[in-house]
Amino acid sequence: MGRLLLLFIALPVVELMLLIEIGQRVGTLTTVGLIIVTGIVGASLARQQGLGALARLRADLAAGRLPTDPIVDGILILLAAAVLITPGIVTDVFGFLCLVPACRRPLKRYVKKRFERAVRKGTVNVTATFDGAGGSSGRSPMKNVTPRGPGAPGS
Repeated sequence: MGRLLLLFIALPVVELMLLIEIGQRVGTLTTVGLIIVTGIVGASLARQQGLGALARLRADLAAGRLPTDPIVDGILILLAAAVLITPGIVTDVFGFLCLVPACRRPLKRYVKKRFERAVRKGTVNVTATFDGAGGSSGRSPMKNVTPRGPGAPGS
């Protein structure tokens, strides 16, 4: 509950204070222009990064690899796009950092560790189903996936 309070009350208050301060220093029109430009540039970068993540996801699936990195990248890029179209300074900085692959790596490791921990605790369940098509060879696209963790074969 505290995190939600922080997210939906404290962050917008901080964003509003920063925008008012910037507006007083550089002018209202410049501040509005900054908001519009960061939204447009952010959306464009998010689209470019998202298409790259989608291409990596498809390549991993075609090679029979579990596409965890492209999936996490895609989630972070989607989050970046959402916060970049939201007016604000703090959210824009966070959004742009999520679009820089070098800055996204530590966040991606953190997200993957939290997800793995949630799966191990049982607070998140993962189910994968495949139609068996798997391309022209008729094999499953997940041929070399070995489950790990509690309850997995051999553990």
